[in-house]
Amino acid sequence: MTICNEKDLLKLIKRKEWTTLRNAIHEFDHLELAGIIDRSSEFESVILFRFLTREQAKNVFQELSHDKQEKIIERLAQHALKVADLLNDMEPDDRTAFLEELPGKVTQRLMQLLTPENREMATRLLGYPEDSIGRLMTPEYVAVKPHFTVEQTLAHIRQYGQDSETLNVIYVVDNNWRLIDDIRIREIILASPEQMIGELIDYKFSALSAFDDQETGVSMFKDHDRVALPVIDSAGTLLGILTVDDIFDVAEEEQTEDFHKFGAVQNAIISPLQATVTFLYKKRVFWLTTLVFVNIFSGAVIAGFENVLASAISLVFFLPLLIDSGGNAGSQSATLMIRALAMGDVQTRDWIKLLGKEFIVSLLLGLTMAAGVSLVAAVRAPEIILILVITMTLVVIAGSIIGMILPFLFTRLKIDPATASAPLITSIADILGVLIYFTVASKVLVGPTPPFSTY
Repeated sequence: MTICNEKDLLKLIKRKEWTTLRNAIHEFDHLELAGIIDRSSEFESVILFRFLTREQAKNVFQELSHDKQEKIIERLAQHALKVADLLNDMEPDDRTAFLEELPGKVTQRLMQLLTPENREMATRLLGYPEDSIGRLMTPEYVAVKPHFTVEQTLAHIRQYGQDSETLNVIYVVDNNWRLIDDIRIREIILASPEQMIGELIDYKFSALSAFDDQETGVSMFKDHDRVALPVIDSAGTLLGILTVDDIFDVAEEEQTEDFHKFGAVQNAIISPLQATVTFLYKKRVFWLTTLVFVNIFSGAVIAGFENVLASAISLVFFLPLLIDSGGNAGSQSATLMIRALAMGDVQTRDWIKLLGKEFIVSLLLGLTMAAGVSLVAAVRAPEIILILVITMTLVVIAGSIIGMILPFLFTRLKIDPATASAPLITSIADILGVLIYFTVASKVLVGPTPPFSTY
């Protein structure tokens, strides 16, 4: 189908033939598109403008008068909710084309026009992924040009700083609003009034992309002593800022989510007081049911060593103590590794170095705990002290190694390491603990005649 005029384009919008519309727009030059968008209804102009490629949108926007530019941005803001609903009806490739990155100048002005209540929904229209920095940034900041004097800058701050999220950092941009640097207010205040801002900056700054994951923002704030970080688009245009209080909220949510995962809850949940019984049940049932079947292996191992149990019933008394020790050691080790990975203190390539260190630490812990259990056994069942000492040492080593390796393995597989949850580690350690316990017992107690009958 050849699209040759404006009416054909508008018909495609009414029919919701998005793929055809996307291809048809390329048949028009930017001057024609500017005229069509200007003459279309508010909703039609938003759809047409959003389907333009970034380069087309930039060229078309430049052809519009200042009043018309403001009008198209206002339309984007007014119809954000309606267009966001429309996205659900689009095919994935059409949705991707529709959400192509807008020119920075348009995005920047649009963000300024939106109320905080509408901004969260409208960022979907801008194409920022759900957990991206673009969903968190605020346009409330103060920016100056490098040719401003300190005196002009202070006057500018007094005029426009009233609604700024923070005045601790002032941003320096060029005439195209590309970020050049950021500068602390302290440096401006202490400088001579006649000095130009360009003389105070070193053109070294750290910035976040609007498309970065929010966890990247958490890491950046940990690495930089800043109350706010600038957010830019792919062309370096300053779109907004991300403040430390907003990123702290994200960090808290991530930690809560990891905590729930580590406790074998599928996803982070709302307050138990607010949640319904059904909601809580659904969030917890999967892991617990899965682990029931995992733990069947423990029973199968015990059943396989009935003869050993029959020869020394006293083995049963120490069974819970031994396997719990392995699970506890594994959970402790996993907690340390997950935190270290999350904080960036260790990398996945460090697992071999840590493996040797963990083995030595767990060996020392195992021997210490073995000494403790041998004191109990000296009173309760002295005939199996050797079995208990060997088993305690081995299960603590095994549990610790499992707890250390699983977070690294899951990270390598691009799975959240917190998924190496405590119940999962405990279940694996239980199976190995039972297997180690009865294997050691069968070797020590083997002989034509059992050294003792029953406890």
